[in-house]
Amino acid sequence: MEWRVTGAYLESCNCDAICPCRMVDGVRGGRSTYGICCGLLGWRIDQGDTAGVDLAGLGVALALRYDDDEPGSPWTIVLYVDERGDERQRVALEEIFLGRLGGPHILKLPWVRKPSELVAVRPARIDLTPAGRSLRVGELGSIRVSRRADEGHRVACGIPGYERVGGEYYADELRVEDEPFSWELSGNCAYATDFEYVSE
Repeated sequence: MEWRVTGAYLESCNCDAICPCRMVDGVRGGRSTYGICCGLLGWRIDQGDTAGVDLAGLGVALALRYDDDEPGSPWTIVLYVDERGDERQRVALEEIFLGRLGGPHILKLPWVRKPSELVAVRPARIDLTPAGRSLRVGELGSIRVSRRADEGHRVACGIPGYERVGGEYYADELRVEDEPFSWELSGNCAYATDFEYVSE
């Protein structure tokens, strides 16, 4: 099945900026700052479709936790699909972002390529602003950024793809309040860029 989604991406986790897992000036990173990472990722789909299902204008988000010292460092995740989509659209988003439809980049994502625990797939209104600096996942989670943290370095993240350079930020807010996750942070790392995932 052919599919394609492109748009804007924003993430934040509890690591210090610049997040140690980033690629900085062509050098790949390593362990998370504190050994245990928790965060929120968000995608705004500006263009996208699969099997005749239009996905443009919808969003996806993912709350996560992993421990670097747990064997294989599996991710524990909750996936959020945009409640404004109809059933076919929500199912398509779930299938794509959980790797069930394949795709060379999707299959490299940590929660897809490693044994990981999917707690739930939940509908929520997902809004990533046009400037890509603020994400809301209903009342369950949010990210806000304003201050750059990359100091002129070229920073890339493996989730949107190391081939895409983006902006590293200090988070003004990172909040998730949805079982089994609960945290509210500021001053930690955040990252914004665009993305394109395709089936082939």
